[in-house]
Amino acid sequence: MVRTRFAPSPTGYLHIGGARTALFSWLYARKHGGTFVLRIEDTDLERSTPESVDAILQGMAWLNLDYDEGPFYQTQRFDRYNEIIQQWLAEGKAYYCYASQEELDALRETQMARKEKPRYDGRYRDFTGTPPAGIKPVVRFKNPTEGEVVINDMVKGRVVVQNSELDDLIIQRSDGSPTYNFTVVVDDWEMKITHVIRGDDHLNNTPRQINMLKALGVEPPIYAHLPMVLGEDGQRLSKRHGAVSVLQYKEAGYLPDGLLNYLARLGWSHGDQEIFSREELIQYFDLGHINGAPGKFDADKCLWTNQQHMLMHSGLALAPHVAPHLVAAGIDLEQGPELPVVCELLKERAKTLAELAMQAHYFYGDPVVFDNALVEKYWQTESAKGVLSHLSNQLALLDDWSVAGIHDAMATAAKDNGVKMGQVGMPFRLALTGSGQSPAIDEVAMVLGKTVVLRRLAHAISLLG
Repeated sequence: MVRTRFAPSPTGYLHIGGARTALFSWLYARKHGGTFVLRIEDTDLERSTPESVDAILQGMAWLNLDYDEGPFYQTQRFDRYNEIIQQWLAEGKAYYCYASQEELDALRETQMARKEKPRYDGRYRDFTGTPPAGIKPVVRFKNPTEGEVVINDMVKGRVVVQNSELDDLIIQRSDGSPTYNFTVVVDDWEMKITHVIRGDDHLNNTPRQINMLKALGVEPPIYAHLPMVLGEDGQRLSKRHGAVSVLQYKEAGYLPDGLLNYLARLGWSHGDQEIFSREELIQYFDLGHINGAPGKFDADKCLWTNQQHMLMHSGLALAPHVAPHLVAAGIDLEQGPELPVVCELLKERAKTLAELAMQAHYFYGDPVVFDNALVEKYWQTESAKGVLSHLSNQLALLDDWSVAGIHDAMATAAKDNGVKMGQVGMPFRLALTGSGQSPAIDEVAMVLGKTVVLRRLAHAISLLG
């Protein structure tokens, strides 16, 4: 059975690149009816924080990337890591290294002066003498010195690395804590991970990890190293490119499926199709269709993709996502029409949930500020007061409060006052919304309801003197 994992380090928020890695791992597991594991790699005790763990869990929850097992925390497995280190020391697969930092710095300087690749030279690999005083040793893995490591990567293809190119990496620090490359190996083995899908910045670690898995006597998983996500300038995505935290997109009013759709298309394709439902992503996802070149994050394309997903959703589906934005703005949703109805009316005019929420304000409170330029243009005319008064009378008589009924009342007001429909519609829109931007005003009036419409018209007429 397929078992994938997402294994972030909690040293910051869940960023866009990490979210894409999580998505691809999740999709592969779901596509093959497998298991998706969440593992928090918190061995960096100085930089890992509970706040970062919380941000990662919140990001995963918002994206609906549900995990079947976990979260597992590496800091809770230190005893197990130490067991294996002690076993390797006894078996001669690892050794204590007593090289001081000064020694290692001098070695590095010498190698660089010779224009050699800086690397540990194995000076304590076969050491049997008396350990130097005052040095707390690290433990190093005894990497094979001959042969090669072959990685049949599902994205990169066949990658071959000579063991002579690899040095003996540290698997336990002098303070007794295990290192990243070692804990990953133990966890992938014991959690029975079959496919490791991760960023290609980890590709250099893979040969070492494969050698350690072989030292454990187990078959390595299948690897798929994803190309990096770059900014539009071709540089590695960072804060200077704008919102890079997943939760920033939540705050900005993106739908989780809109963001995931864009991230899926950032390096993966299925023909010419651009917009995918979550079910379609699972159905079509294939690691073989991942482009080997880095993907460039295009903020405009991401926004467009989100807009397409908003259009795909019904007002009923959008309402739970929009409500928090309105509540945060101090809007009382009890003081207006049903939110799903408002969302259905406004969704074609907004690219984000936040934008839709901003446009919805006038449905939940009478306007107190009116656009000055529009007031001058549409209210400060000879016909405005008469038109609005006539319209108010017509609407008051309506038994059928419908879009058609409201439209007929507007047409009657225009005809009886000898003006065009625009000279009814714009003053009416201003009275109901305070601005000149809204869906068709007869639709807005129908949703607001008769009582609210007549009240706002009366207020507008009073302002006209």
